[in-house]
Amino acid sequence: MRTHKAPQLAAAALAVVLATPGVAAACPWNGDDNSTYYISIGDSIAAGYQPDVNRDTDVAYSDQLYAQLKQYQPGLKHIRLGCDGETTASLLKGGTCSYPNAQSQLDAALKAMAQYKGKVAYVTVDIGANDILECVSKTTGAFDQACVNRATQAIPQNVAQITGALRAAGTPNTKFAGMTYYNPFLGQWLNGQGGQETAKGSVSLVNAENAALSQVYSRAGFKVADVARAFGSNDFTPINVPGYGEVPSNVAKVCQLTWACTKQDPHPNASGHTVIAGTFAAVLRQG
Repeated sequence: MRTHKAPQLAAAALAVVLATPGVAAACPWNGDDNSTYYISIGDSIAAGYQPDVNRDTDVAYSDQLYAQLKQYQPGLKHIRLGCDGETTASLLKGGTCSYPNAQSQLDAALKAMAQYKGKVAYVTVDIGANDILECVSKTTGAFDQACVNRATQAIPQNVAQITGALRAAGTPNTKFAGMTYYNPFLGQWLNGQGGQETAKGSVSLVNAENAALSQVYSRAGFKVADVARAFGSNDFTPINVPGYGEVPSNVAKVCQLTWACTKQDPHPNASGHTVIAGTFAAVLRQG
């Protein structure tokens, strides 16, 4: 998701640098012979950005997932690469966040996988949301259809390159997973009739993006963490919610699990990150 905050980069991999926006200080990857690694890749959702404190935090699904995985693999280390504002193009080519001795987030991930060949147990990816969010007017909330058309063509092409490179760098023992996105535009439902039309109209766009992502991930041998389903993004069943009255279930869910309704911000809150972590954990436990 789009923000302009400094990336909170690596746990046991890259230094956490918040003082200098977009720049990470050099820090060696540390580990002993018994270490295995989980590499989390993505945008500000992977980085755990929270608008209430205006920075990246450790409520990130990647941190919560790491804590769950570590219960079963005590020697597991987390290489945390998520970058605020990352798009599919910048993840490939760089330009949004800086990584020591790497040109891009993907390059940083591939270098880590090469250094720890055979010891990378898990790789998770979330990317593509900012490609679409860049097409939304900050004043009206309307979509720029020409921009959307370009984004929907570029996303699967770029993600195919990303997943292909990651898969080639892994081993048969590496488990890969990528996620679909919940629909943050549902929060517009609370803004009257115009907002409700925007919320309804966003469904086909988000579903199309998620279908494309799922197809690319599956073709690359990635498990698909269906976060959209976990958030009930397509369920318009009306329910009564204190403070909101009667709203669709998916609107209530996005209000409960993100900041879309309280701060008009698309990022998941701590509870939303817990749901995302659980969705990843469920598919990574599969054989």
